[in-house]
Amino acid sequence: MPSDLRSTPKPLVVEVGALPRRGITALTVETPTSTRFARIDPTRPPARWKSPEFILYGIIFVVVVPIMVWVPVTLSQYDSPNYPLYAHRLSWGWIAGRKIDNSDSQYRSFRNNIPSLIFLSAAFLASGRLFEFFRPEARSDKLQRTSFLAKFSILVLFGLHGTSALKVLAIMGLNYLGGKLLAGTRIAPFATWVFNLSVLFLNEAYSGYHFSSLHPSLGFMDNISGFYPRWHVNFNITMLRLISFNMDRHWAHVKAGSEDTGQALNEKQRTTVPLAAEDYSFQNYLAYSLYTPLYIAGPIMTFNDFLWQLRRPLEIKKSSVLNYAIRFLSCFLTMELILHFMYVVAIKDTAAWRGDSPFELSMIGFWNLIIVWLKLLIPWRFFRLWALMDGMDPPENMIRCMANNYSPLGFWRSWHRSYNLWIVRYIYIPLGGTKNALLSIIVVFTFVALWHDLSLGLLAWGWLVSIFITPELAARYFLPASKYGDKPWYRHVCAVGGVVNILTMMTANLIGFAIGVDGVKYLLEQLLGSWQGLRFMLGACVCLFVAVQVMFEYREEEMRRGIFRRC
Repeated sequence: MPSDLRSTPKPLVVEVGALPRRGITALTVETPTSTRFARIDPTRPPARWKSPEFILYGIIFVVVVPIMVWVPVTLSQYDSPNYPLYAHRLSWGWIAGRKIDNSDSQYRSFRNNIPSLIFLSAAFLASGRLFEFFRPEARSDKLQRTSFLAKFSILVLFGLHGTSALKVLAIMGLNYLGGKLLAGTRIAPFATWVFNLSVLFLNEAYSGYHFSSLHPSLGFMDNISGFYPRWHVNFNITMLRLISFNMDRHWAHVKAGSEDTGQALNEKQRTTVPLAAEDYSFQNYLAYSLYTPLYIAGPIMTFNDFLWQLRRPLEIKKSSVLNYAIRFLSCFLTMELILHFMYVVAIKDTAAWRGDSPFELSMIGFWNLIIVWLKLLIPWRFFRLWALMDGMDPPENMIRCMANNYSPLGFWRSWHRSYNLWIVRYIYIPLGGTKNALLSIIVVFTFVALWHDLSLGLLAWGWLVSIFITPELAARYFLPASKYGDKPWYRHVCAVGGVVNILTMMTANLIGFAIGVDGVKYLLEQLLGSWQGLRFMLGACVCLFVAVQVMFEYREEEMRRGIFRRC
């Protein structure tokens, strides 16, 4: 991700950040993106990369990482014993005569529609430039564009969902009306949440509703379904915007007026500083809730941030957008290589792992998680790139690789970051934040699980994550870096804790997003039910210990280079 997408970073907020050890601090300056530049503390300890300890770690990396790649490649050969079990899920590919594992329905939906999405994005951007040609004032004051954005977005809505667009607009209208009548009252937040959660559950219960259920004569409307008939599947993203608009409007009423000082605002300020009452209009509401580049999958912007960026357009460098496009293409091609040479999704979906060793089973699970990370990162970056080309800067969703995390809290800050920021603003802080940390975390992850899918597997994932975060909170309380950070043993104790964190995070995510409860149960039986499995677990823990030590040093290296990420 480009470290900065604007021509001149604006140092507006200064804060002190710290890594897991005492004395590792830097004065950090918030810039418009998630990466921050810092003035380095001269007392920072020197790099350890050339020390005997880290040379040993480097040797282990050189040996282990290629093996981690080779194992799933071997399992994906046409002469593999289990190949006939999953071969029917493969498609014809275009790399080296290999077939491709395009069996993941979520990613397949995006991959197969890339040409259509490129055409739609080109039409949107061209129409926007044409609008600005006839309305020159819209170039400097993009609030003038809201009429264009609202109209274009409604047209796209009908193209995507056909007559079901009327259902989306009806729900949005009820949400807007209720929020307008109750804004500033104590009942407004409760009513907003009850309404939107009820809609989410009813959408699922009635499969997006049917016009024929209202009256048989309306049945023909169900046949006008558009390019994406299942509108209720991605309505959960729209729901977040509806809550954001109502809550931002409510808090603006409570604060009685805008706090606009005429100064440039950073990302955090654009989210929290209220707008003028007239900015919470129905046209702006439509333009925000249905904003075409972000409508399908996000990233998620708050209403305040969206309107502030229209009111004061950001200067986004063309070179940075081009760099971001190249990074997106690199990620897409990486995914293509993985899907052509590692058929782990098909193996997972057909349970074609019987007879595999504990190491092979773990690599099937690990690479499934890598694919989950990539299948989310790639669409999110595509839509964010589209928004950047339109002059909007939504949050970057993935700011670290999935395999570069040792802390559950840090992991969730860097995985679907825009959703994390939304949750912090609209759930975590209103519940009391750190004052009620355990309760807040349980509520947050229960909501996150149900928001993703109303299923037992996701609910189990949410509760497991809540439980697995508790040891880290306890460790921070009983072994604070401020007290023990200068002890020689502290870094190694933190690394052991990191190993436990990684194992628990992988278990929770395998249940929620990969092989499910039954798959994880089988995996644990193989890992813990034999000496071969126990030996592998011991070796895996040693490798994870090395990886966590490298992650610690990598974060220090970021600080040495003047970069600070909040994760």
